[in-house]
Amino acid sequence: MRNTTKTSKPAETQTAATEAAAVEQTVIAYKGFDQQLRCRGYQYEVGKTYEHAGKVEACASGFHACEHPLDVFDYYAPAGSRFAEVTLGGEMDRNGSDTKIAAARITINVELSIGDLVRRAWDYVWSRATLEGETATGYHGAASATGYRGAASATGDRGAASATGYQGAASATGDRGAASATGDRGAASATGDRGAASATGYRGAASATGDRGAASATGYQGAASATGDRGAASATGDRGAASATGDRGAASATGYRGAASATGDRGAASATGYQGVASATGYRGVASATGYQGAAEALHPTATAHASGPDGRVRGVAGAALHLDRRDNDGAITHAWAGIVGRDGIESMVWYRLDDGGRPIADQG
Repeated sequence: MRNTTKTSKPAETQTAATEAAAVEQTVIAYKGFDQQLRCRGYQYEVGKTYEHAGKVEACASGFHACEHPLDVFDYYAPAGSRFAEVTLGGEMDRNGSDTKIAAARITINVELSIGDLVRRAWDYVWSRATLEGETATGYHGAASATGYRGAASATGDRGAASATGYQGAASATGDRGAASATGDRGAASATGDRGAASATGYRGAASATGDRGAASATGYQGAASATGDRGAASATGDRGAASATGDRGAASATGYRGAASATGDRGAASATGYQGVASATGYRGVASATGYQGAAEALHPTATAHASGPDGRVRGVAGAALHLDRRDNDGAITHAWAGIVGRDGIESMVWYRLDDGGRPIADQG
């Protein structure tokens, strides 16, 4: 007799959809900290992962970070803060007012400079822009995109790209190229020799990565980065950040709590405004903070830091020169002091200000 016993069907493996659902979503974001790499009293370390047990709610509980790199300036001003790229995972909750996310898990991937934030802000805007208008890829080419989330790209010698509108992005890659993004959250990037990038508007980011390039960000929370020799970066507006990372570069931040950083030989950094911070990292670099509670630091033994204004502060590494002056309410200089870190009791990487008698004292504020 024929055997009619049916064999059992093997259990099906997970479908692709099921497997995809089982893969946990992660988000790359950006987080601000104080100088000790703390946020709201919680201590972090680069390379570590942290878990939150309990409810996750944006602005209330969990670990917080922002998808847009410049949104972190809403919570930590560029002056005196530290920033990092992070990976968020687990349960998440979003804040509708900006790109802030709360998550159950956070990994601190890598610490970022102001220049790093600028470049990543441009990448963030460009990746979300929709190409409108023309793309020009030849000599003397020009591209213009006008409208919501528009993107313009000019690749070639002396090309020019302009994006005007909300979240617009402009990129000019070639010698003497110019890129301009005008509007909320616009980003402009010029990556050729003598290129110029300008972002004008709320949270604009400008990056010039060629020799003698110039980057300018004008507006609230704008950020500008120039990464070639003799480049110039200027951020004008509250909480603006400017970074020049090539030899003889110049960085200027003008406005409330702006930050300017010059990394390279003979670079100059200037922060003009309330609680601005200027940092010079490199041979014979100069950092100057002019304004109420401004701070300047010299991070090379041959660099100089100068603070001029009420409650100004300076610090530096051993061998660096520090300069302070004290003024009366009318702006007249009443006291001036100069010293070298490592001499006469001046300690390395300690903030100093002048007391009422014009003597340098350690400032722990």
